[in-house]
Amino acid sequence: MMTTDDKAYVFYLSILLIAIVGSFLYSRRTSFSQTVQQALIWVLIFVGVITAYGFSDVFKAQIFPSSAIQNGAGSVTFSRANDGHFHATLGINGQDIDFVIDTGASAIVLSKSDAKRINIDVDNLNYLGRAETANGTVSTAFIRLGTVELGDITDYDLPASVNGGELFGSLLGMDYLNLFSEFRINGDTLTLTR
Repeated sequence: MMTTDDKAYVFYLSILLIAIVGSFLYSRRTSFSQTVQQALIWVLIFVGVITAYGFSDVFKAQIFPSSAIQNGAGSVTFSRANDGHFHATLGINGQDIDFVIDTGASAIVLSKSDAKRINIDVDNLNYLGRAETANGTVSTAFIRLGTVELGDITDYDLPASVNGGELFGSLLGMDYLNLFSEFRINGDTLTLTR
């Protein structure tokens, strides 16, 4: 069964083919050398479009570095962002939350603003935990996340904490990364595999 993207792609290629054939037929009224030249130009355009489509995942990773590329069931690859970190967007309790993948953090740590987005009442949490950060000791509150989705990978009832201090964003620490059988950094890519 063809998806909507496949239908759009076939439609685009059909229009392109009609334009090429029409151009070729129109150009036959001129000299043979001009016909060959125009045919070569169209062939180059066609090859360029096919190449761009074939490398669309690579281009997407370069343009949108925080997006993940799903490699297949249970495997996701991230590209290093311009800030030198790997970023991931996970569905937490139905809301998209942006994380910095932090191998120096032990837990999944939500900022107060991200915790509010998933309907956690941050004002009534018990900030009894302590965490050592580069900026000193901060208080934390223990919570559980109902659903955590990364591409086609879904986990349930995961432990996490809410940072009681000022946190620039949420952190995806080793408690989550250890759920994967393989965690591999190769240059500017990070691959997680279940």
